[in-house]
Amino acid sequence: TMDKFRMIFQFLQSNQESFMNGICGIMALASAQMYSAFDFNCPCLPGYNAAYSAGILLAPPLVLFLLGLVLNNNVSMLAEEWKRPPGHRAKDPAVLRYMFCSMAQRALIAPVVWVAVTLLDGKCFLCAFCTAVPVAALGNGSLAPGLPAPELARLLARVPCPEIYDGDWLLAREVAVRYLRCISQALGWSFVLLTTLLAFMVRSVRPCFTQAAFLKSKYWSHYIDIERKLFDETCTEHAKAFAKVCIQQFFEAMNHDLELGHAHGALAVAPPASAAASPVDGAEEERDKLRGITDRGTMNRLLTSWHKCKPPLRLGQEEPLLGNGWAGGGPRPPRKEVAIYFSKV
Repeated sequence: TMDKFRMIFQFLQSNQESFMNGICGIMALASAQMYSAFDFNCPCLPGYNAAYSAGILLAPPLVLFLLGLVLNNNVSMLAEEWKRPPGHRAKDPAVLRYMFCSMAQRALIAPVVWVAVTLLDGKCFLCAFCTAVPVAALGNGSLAPGLPAPELARLLARVPCPEIYDGDWLLAREVAVRYLRCISQALGWSFVLLTTLLAFMVRSVRPCFTQAAFLKSKYWSHYIDIERKLFDETCTEHAKAFAKVCIQQFFEAMNHDLELGHAHGALAVAPPASAAASPVDGAEEERDKLRGITDRGTMNRLLTSWHKCKPPLRLGQEEPLLGNGWAGGGPRPPRKEVAIYFSKV
């Protein structure tokens, strides 16, 4: 079962972009389903209708946008790249902008769907602007001037609530509802059209004018992501080898102490040669995986050095790398050459 989960996790890591697109699509469908299941209840009070409608129109999209960013694994990578010390590897603002825009485009899908569905439904717009219905044009305008402004606002604020609306003598409720819903739907379709055109411009037209800069930002964004994954994998491999060698040394020491205890108890009876602790197979291979880092302090310094000054983005440098990973002056240390001779005798 664990192997299956590991295979699924590796597949998701290798297809992260497709996976995130699927997640954003699911969130978009979920946002539409949430709104359809949401019971919209307008307060029908002059001082609360606009505030309630603004909260319904803006608060859920903000939550969905933040969830879209949280579910994206590149958020931590962007924050780390933004806050890391510059060291000798400069930070490219174009790459950071590309990474943020790439995440924001996916995270905005669900909020856009929520706003579009809300405007096309019309209930939120009806609740917010029911007090702004032109009574003189749609209702009995001769009676409107005789009403005080607070009374007229209180009466019109009840338009979204058919069970308490009592102003049919001034303005038919169905007329006001149809008027405001038509405006809301027109705004909704306009919002969908503008959003689609903007997405088309961003995804299709913009790279054509800045192709070189776009390719550079895309390449180094992928590089940062892959470098981080490879570093994590290398750290995991090193930690596993370090733990294995420590455990082997612990059990070898315990075995030696037990043998000494048995030897003293037997009073000069030497243990047979076969009882001596034999070297563990594969120990040298595990030590090779440690790459010369065999204590906690050295490992901590290496991790600190990786954070403060990552290795230069230059392959085949002529100068040797110092302890902190940066090329420094001085002659290159001589390579150790080992000659092995075989004899036929």
